[in-house]
Amino acid sequence: MTKSVNNKDNSEKVDLPQSPEQSARATKRLSNKERLRSFLQIFSRDDRVLVIIIADPDAMASAQAVKRLLSRRVEDVTIAHNNEIKRVNNLAMRDFLKIPLHRLRGVKQSQYTKFVLVDSQPPHHPDLTSISYNAVIDHHPLTDGWDAPFVDIRPEYGAVASMLTEYLKAAKIKPAVALATALFYGIKVDTQNFTNKTSPSDILCFQYLFKQINQQLLNKIETAVIRRSELKYFKSALETMKISKKRIYVHLGRVRNPDILVVVADFFSHIHDIAWVIISGRYGEKLVVIFRCDGYKKNAGKLATRVFGEIGSAGGHRQSARAEVPYKNLPNGAGKNFSTNRLLRLVVKHIA
Repeated sequence: MTKSVNNKDNSEKVDLPQSPEQSARATKRLSNKERLRSFLQIFSRDDRVLVIIIADPDAMASAQAVKRLLSRRVEDVTIAHNNEIKRVNNLAMRDFLKIPLHRLRGVKQSQYTKFVLVDSQPPHHPDLTSISYNAVIDHHPLTDGWDAPFVDIRPEYGAVASMLTEYLKAAKIKPAVALATALFYGIKVDTQNFTNKTSPSDILCFQYLFKQINQQLLNKIETAVIRRSELKYFKSALETMKISKKRIYVHLGRVRNPDILVVVADFFSHIHDIAWVIISGRYGEKLVVIFRCDGYKKNAGKLATRVFGEIGSAGGHRQSARAEVPYKNLPNGAGKNFSTNRLLRLVVKHIA
């Protein structure tokens, strides 16, 4: 069974399958130009479009690209995100590249006629499930239990920004400097500088965008990793760190945002002759632990699972991992006065 989509400005009609799996398969068979045409035919001149994301660099860049694609074809395009943006890099990207964002909870959805979900799928978050989407564009594995007239899901891509770059190229739209920089950064972040899952298309789009970016703006975004108010955590880390057998251990106590643990861990991982960095902090009622290592004959994800897997959530990759453990689950009352020394003792007995 299919859905027919008409466009007031185009007499052509496109039949789109009803299930997301069918639609994704059908869309994948299309050329970039055909895919673009199918997407644009959903919209009419008088449409007010709400583009919804869970804000991160890839999602913000891709949403801005959708806004550019539709800017002269519909009445209005608004980008809304359901999450609070906390990471300094993401705030810098939003501000330096002037990406207009609104909180989803503050948007009157009744004012919009069409809804596009980018870099996500409805089951990914409870906030996304109540909306009937006209289009979903994503690169995560396909989920069940939802439907949309247009579905473009390509898990083989490392970033949705690459997919939207192809849409722009098919539309013969050369992205402005800010948009090109956003898309370039989105690809860079989601592929982790091409160390994660990557397709040849990601590389081609990255090369295409490189000629059009503002390198100075990109540097500002990439180097904006810490707030002035967070410098105290570095002071605390330097004062309390323990070094044993090329491993650095630090417990930072209560933190306002667990992202600072990642920043501190990455900072210490640059120290010569250090093979492991293990940083913990208390966020709410959980102990959050960040693991970093060089990955050579080591596996951070496996160590995190060995240490904390039975009492909380833990896992990751060879070089980076994370664990989150309710304080009440820590053994032998360790949660009462957790310290750097307690962290060291917990980890050491699990290192072969």
